[in-house]
Amino acid sequence: MQRLLQFTLDLFESEPATPAQAPEFKENRPAAQEETAPPAIETVAESAPSEVAAPGPRAEDPLPLQTLQQALAPATFRHPLATREALLDGVLVAYEFRRSKRRTIGFTAGAEGLVVSAPKWVPLYEIDKAVHEKSGWILKKLHETRARHDRLESARIDWKDGATFPFLGEPVRVVIDSRHAFGGVGAELQKRPDEAWLHANADTHNVTLLNVVLQTLQVSLPRSATPEQIRDMVQAWLMRQAKRIFAERLNHFAPQLGVQWRKLSLSSAGTRWGSASSDGSIRLNWRLVHFRPSVIDYVVVHELSHLRVMDHSPRFWDTVRAVVPDYAELRGQLKDEAIPRW
Repeated sequence: MQRLLQFTLDLFESEPATPAQAPEFKENRPAAQEETAPPAIETVAESAPSEVAAPGPRAEDPLPLQTLQQALAPATFRHPLATREALLDGVLVAYEFRRSKRRTIGFTAGAEGLVVSAPKWVPLYEIDKAVHEKSGWILKKLHETRARHDRLESARIDWKDGATFPFLGEPVRVVIDSRHAFGGVGAELQKRPDEAWLHANADTHNVTLLNVVLQTLQVSLPRSATPEQIRDMVQAWLMRQAKRIFAERLNHFAPQLGVQWRKLSLSSAGTRWGSASSDGSIRLNWRLVHFRPSVIDYVVVHELSHLRVMDHSPRFWDTVRAVVPDYAELRGQLKDEAIPRW
């Protein structure tokens, strides 16, 4: 059974591509769209038992009657499509169970809960045993995923005059101003103190905002603009900034790595921050502009390094470290910091 469960916990996954493509950069969820769920973290079994066990009951069988202990336990984690459940360290986990053509048992802890996938020939008692053996990992990932989901929800932006969003790690306030076209691009960033707003909102946000230089994004829209119109105008401005900033950082780091990039594309993917192809094409998620410049630099260096090493071998990480020595800390910020839902 232990051979059955050799877990792959690396968040970077390889996919074949033409031309050759480096593993996609899938740290935490970029939260590209409002309804996109956080990326699942999958653990995959790498080997199969030597004998084919007799098939157990079908996955479609209904949940068995709960024991008294299960009925009294808090249903802390329940997948909406749950067909089986387990009591793990006093926590009831109801999970979706899938039969598939895969050769191994896989666990996915996502925003909705736990999903367990297994080959058709693995009996249910082996599935139950595997779930209990890995209860620590399962509960840890479910708690982490729920906490991250809560942070994302709390950071959801209410698109209106006065809304705030992060840009390069600093807060920016939206100001609707219908009097100007702002150079024909619809929005313009201004960095200046706004003492009246700071005093008015200090108590609301329960933080000390005085003596802060607040950036404002002046947006050319009528006062009657809908939240969707405001959001789209801000997104268009952020994507223009992303294209400019990413190209500048690619040009800065490419010579240091001895590589040449040929094409930059912006991505809105919900599960990856970037990707690189052997032909020099780089794709970066535009929402990276929410992070501090040092985090953006790490992702840029990560993708440029794939133009030298198209995998995540030790040689690849040595290449990244040579340019960004503190990459591990910056990588952690990508995983841990919650960027706002749109």
